[in-house]
Amino acid sequence: MIILKDILYKVTLEGVQGNTSVAIRDINFDSRKVGLDDVFVAIRGSLSDGHEFIKKAIDQGAIAIICETIPSKIVNGITYIQVKDSQEALAIMADNYYGNPSAQLSLIGVTGTNGKTTIATLLYNLFTAAGYESGLLSTVKVMVGKTRHDATHTTPDSLAINRFLREMVDAGISYCFMEVSSHGIHQKRTEGLTFVGGIFTNLSHDHLDYHKDFAAYRDVKKKFFDDLPKSAFALVNVDDKNGMVMLQNTAAKKVTYALKSIADHKAQILENQLQGLLLKLDGQELWVKLIGNFNAYNVLAIYATAELLGLETLETLQLLSTLESVDGRFQYLISDKKVTAVVDYAHTPDALKNVLETINTIRTGNEQLITVVGCGGDRDAAKRPVMGKIAAQLSTKAIFTSDNPRTEEPATIIEQIEAGVAPIDCKKTLSIADRKQAIKTACQMADENDIILIAGKGHETYQEVNGKRTDFDDFKMVRELLTALNK
Repeated sequence: MIILKDILYKVTLEGVQGNTSVAIRDINFDSRKVGLDDVFVAIRGSLSDGHEFIKKAIDQGAIAIICETIPSKIVNGITYIQVKDSQEALAIMADNYYGNPSAQLSLIGVTGTNGKTTIATLLYNLFTAAGYESGLLSTVKVMVGKTRHDATHTTPDSLAINRFLREMVDAGISYCFMEVSSHGIHQKRTEGLTFVGGIFTNLSHDHLDYHKDFAAYRDVKKKFFDDLPKSAFALVNVDDKNGMVMLQNTAAKKVTYALKSIADHKAQILENQLQGLLLKLDGQELWVKLIGNFNAYNVLAIYATAELLGLETLETLQLLSTLESVDGRFQYLISDKKVTAVVDYAHTPDALKNVLETINTIRTGNEQLITVVGCGGDRDAAKRPVMGKIAAQLSTKAIFTSDNPRTEEPATIIEQIEAGVAPIDCKKTLSIADRKQAIKTACQMADENDIILIAGKGHETYQEVNGKRTDFDDFKMVRELLTALNK
């Protein structure tokens, strides 16, 4: 099996059982999808262990099994290969199976807590506008040139990544911009991929339900840069103290960007308005349609990446001035009664703080800032009181509501959010579990020139309650509610 190339498995009598020269049809790690002559990769997950489904995979036609522990009962005619890490083996096998597609285009990974989607998407938009056939692997969508596929994870599984990359190569794609999540790195989904560059945005409190502590979260991000080849570039934000940490052990070309620190690429905010930003970018003035300090960092990262990939500077600046915000990232509308509604994916304390501070910076008078925010269920609970504190502190009024409660009780989540509110801010808060009613209340409370921020879900078009997803789009919802109130 040529797909085994580069896999470090235990070459012992116990490590390999059967013929490794058999032809296989497909690779699967979900036993339900296994067909005749497939190879099944048994992965130990947080909810289930693929080793328990080896017999089922064989019954459905699997001809080979990749596993960390070979079953005690061997089936004649089946090839068993014992590996140290099934997730890593799956990634390398997927890369081999699809013909190493990442090495046949320029793949750039974007990692960090906030900004990944905006940077990856706008790089895709910029390079497409510059005339390059481009691809995108993001939280919101996967783009193969102009063909769109809906995304299900920030970083798809190894098979999906390589399948999309193969589709891109076959379509003549030159550049692919990819969000690289900490989950994706930790679960080895990016193993075997060839990156020409990596971008680090920032690091703040997130996913600590999964990574357990901040150091572990940071070190997973760092591993992505540790693994970059010498031929690649590592572009990091050094205004974040973790930026230099990312560069400690990388063999890649080290490049920095910042608004405040000494760096290879610098930006300065000259004007910050609801209509956009006036920046001085490496000494040249540039107006962009994006809003807020956090977007100044995003623009700078995009500019620096374009420079590193060889785009002509004047063309890059011209294209940057045409870029517009990504769905669910500081996406705003102004109603007939001059109420501004902002929808943003801000679902971490740092992201929420950035968006609220941005809005407070561009407020011109005594406008109210009404924030509607919740926290997802079955996720990092430690950030909930922090989110509550920030929302209440930086808003005129904060309405706590449901995000995607999943299997948790919305009331319990909201209580944990409320627990972080300082006593002085308690009178500024209101709790309404029903998200639609919470948004409607915010719209009813808003007067002319007031600003409503609806945070947490951004681009998502659903709400998940007890494992069931129903249609729910924050932007459409607030537009409909404000329109109805205008009548």
